Amino acid sequence: MTKELQENVCREETFKRLHEKYATELHNYLYYKYGETCNPDDKTQDAFIKLWENCKKVVLSKARAFLYKVANNNVLNDIKHHKVVLRYRSEKPADITREDPEFLMQKEEYFRKYQQVLAKLTEEQRVAFLLNKVEGKKHEEIAELLGVTRKVVEYRIYSAFGILKEELENFRIK
Repeated sequence: MTKELQENVCREETFKRLHEKYATELHNYLYYKYGETCNPDDKTQDAFIKLWENCKKVVLSKARAFLYKVANNNVLNDIKHHKVVLRYRSEKPADITREDPEFLMQKEEYFRKYQQVLAKLTEEQRVAFLLNKVEGKKHEEIAELLGVTRKVVEYRIYSAFGILKEELENFRIK
């Protein structure tokens, strides 16, 4: 048996190493793909709990894929549940603030436009763009994470950037 297969995910040191290596990456992936409303912190922790519960069944080399699959499925299940809840109640958020109304209006307007343009992007464009421009991941890292080639990642990022630049005034990226 190879060393990798012998190393047990149930070992505390191994599990801790996995958590240190993938927790932030998984959180950011969920955040970029689904936004803050999906509670990426909770979904990340839930995925690690599920990994711990199934540690004897998961090979170390497949732990990362297992975490991503579990977290993604948890988010999708919550989205389905949320749709059912929304059918039976209406939400009325309370917006009370003491900031300058003009600034708030400009900020909200720009954010709304930004969100609309992001929503127009395909999921692939949005995820690749946010991973690169917000998280600072390199094209090779994103390609590995998404399971596509570097050229595909480049195309997704640059096409997303073009759409954002075209639709938003004063849109600049470092």
